[in-house]
Amino acid sequence: MFGLFNKTKSFEEISSPEFELKMKSKDTIVLDVRTGGEFASGYIPGAKNIDVNSGDFASRISKLDKSKNYLVYCRSGMRSASACTYLGEQGFENVTNLRGGIMVWKGQVKR
Repeated sequence: MFGLFNKTKSFEEISSPEFELKMKSKDTIVLDVRTGGEFASGYIPGAKNIDVNSGDFASRISKLDKSKNYLVYCRSGMRSASACTYLGEQGFENVTNLRGGIMVWKGQVKR
């Protein structure tokens, strides 16, 4: 029971400017974990869409290269935080969440 409060996050949360800067790093993949419809309405250029609530999320994540750096976002940062936690549980070591999601994104959005 007490271990519940001592659990540390397996990912980092960063601001929009930091996220944009990290996007330029080598071996970095941007994951948009929103629905396909949300993705189609506008996404960060270069992002790969894997809906965190889809039935095949775990299967699609299992095919990703764990040696890469993953920058993850959703609309507000909540679903992406859950996705980051899952990625960490699956052995991904370099996972970063966009705090506030695409709602706070200051960079370019592709439609």
